[in-house]
Amino acid sequence: MLDICLLGCGGMMPLPNRALTSLMVRYNGSTVMIDCGEATQLTVRRQGWSFKPIDVLLVTHYHADHISGLPGLLLTMGNAERTEPLTIVGPPGVERVVNSLRVIAPELPFEIRFIELHDKEEILDLVGLKITAFRVNHNITCYGYSLELARSGKFDVAAAQALGLPVQLWNPLQKGQTVTYEGKEYTGDMVMGADRKGLKVTYCTDSRPTQSITEHAIGSDLFICEGMYGDPEDAKKAREKKHMTMYEAAEIAKEADVEEMWLTHFSPSLIKPKQYLDAVREIFPRTEMGKDRMTKVLNFEDEES
Repeated sequence: MLDICLLGCGGMMPLPNRALTSLMVRYNGSTVMIDCGEATQLTVRRQGWSFKPIDVLLVTHYHADHISGLPGLLLTMGNAERTEPLTIVGPPGVERVVNSLRVIAPELPFEIRFIELHDKEEILDLVGLKITAFRVNHNITCYGYSLELARSGKFDVAAAQALGLPVQLWNPLQKGQTVTYEGKEYTGDMVMGADRKGLKVTYCTDSRPTQSITEHAIGSDLFICEGMYGDPEDAKKAREKKHMTMYEAAEIAKEADVEEMWLTHFSPSLIKPKQYLDAVREIFPRTEMGKDRMTKVLNFEDEES
């Protein structure tokens, strides 16, 4: 299960009813946060979630509306008596940028570990999730992220019995361990079926449409993408500022055939994003207009309620 909350869906500047960009994904007692714009702490509090279990922070890029909430967040996490390390992932310079912001949050009771991204695509294994960072096309170096929760196949009782393996060895094999029985080694793949469909969330803001976004969105149960502009007349502005219109995001979702798309990162001039929803749905019907503290729980297919 992945528990998802779009904390803020604003771009450039916070508004009275729209916080800046941030996303939280909870899994198995850990939390991954993507970006930390201004007012992120406020929306976390309003949602009733906790800062303490944030284990990983993924930074898309170093524009202020995506990272200006970080010093205050670090202080709050420190005041919660956190001692576990925090991993921060971001484009080149992540350690320098974060430590510069820490001038106003100098003493913390926990270690910060940095992972600096350099390649067009990098795959990380953090808190039990496969996290893929992929380069997008903004006016500074920027990454999108896919978070995947894999699911192994079902245990094949008949196969285990045919091998003559006692019941007490079944559980270690299910966990991927190698066991030895009567002088012979057995591995999990000998008694496990093919991998089943897992869960996948892809998040991308601040980019022109690129093939890399489409490729990494394929197979996503939820695709969260910027839709900074809704008025078709703003298409030129989107190209100049290296952003996306809602319709361009919908074309990506359509090509990648995602299960559902949430639009986010709205321009401050976009007062009522929902007025464009019907037009966007003509391109990709499974579109929802994002709003602060929008939530969704993703379950495996045969566990859906």
